Amino acid sequence: MVGTVVSSKSDKTITVRVERLVKHRLYKKYVRRQAKYAAHDEANDCRVGDKVLITESRPLSKTKRWRVSKIVEKAV
Repeated sequence: MVGTVVSSKSDKTITVRVERLVKHRLYKKYVRRQAKYAAHDEANDCRVGDKVLITESRPLSKTKRWRVSKIVEKAV
């Protein structure tokens, strides 16, 4: 999944917001839905605003189940 980093305050952990489009059942209009995931960033390379690719992994802590695969786009 590709998302945007919204927090990188923790050590080796970032929070990623992933947006997706879902069609409304009744009105058939596309609605934006978003979810936040805690992801493991081993090298602490990610900063707020970066676009990253995350992949699912084994549970790393109580809330972390994702790892950063690569940084797609750096924030300016």
